[in-house]
Amino acid sequence: MEESMSPAPTIQTPITGREVAGESVEPVTALAEFYRAFNGRDLALIAENWDHAGDVAMDNPLGGITRGWPEIRAVYERIFQSPARVQVEFHDYTLHVIGDVFYAAGRERGSFAASGATLDLAIRTSRIFRRIGGRWRQVHHHGSIDDSQLLSAYQQAVR
Repeated sequence: MEESMSPAPTIQTPITGREVAGESVEPVTALAEFYRAFNGRDLALIAENWDHAGDVAMDNPLGGITRGWPEIRAVYERIFQSPARVQVEFHDYTLHVIGDVFYAAGRERGSFAASGATLDLAIRTSRIFRRIGGRWRQVHHHGSIDDSQLLSAYQQAVR
């Protein structure tokens, strides 16, 4: 007999990083920690959020494909040391927990501002976390921009 799975409900409350901080023992808390770190340009907190194993990976429109914590850290260092400001929140997403792994698939919206230019961002995003040492740590991120004109403008503005 086939087992049917109902789709995970879409969560309506955006994750901004301004949620009450806590230990990353719940998936939503781990996601909020990431957005708090990213929007606050907090490299130490980003490092806490990510696993440091060699098999972690990140794939996004600006950093390309990076593997291993040292490469991923270098992408965040470039973003945080840049005069450009990027702010995003995670919305229109679903959470899926399977044992010691969870993934979140949804969208990021936000803004990029540099040298007087501002872009409204719309990014499809998935993040995968693994429970390690009693807390959730990010092991994979994928982001993509569907709008080719926005992607081109974003890449040119960052360069």
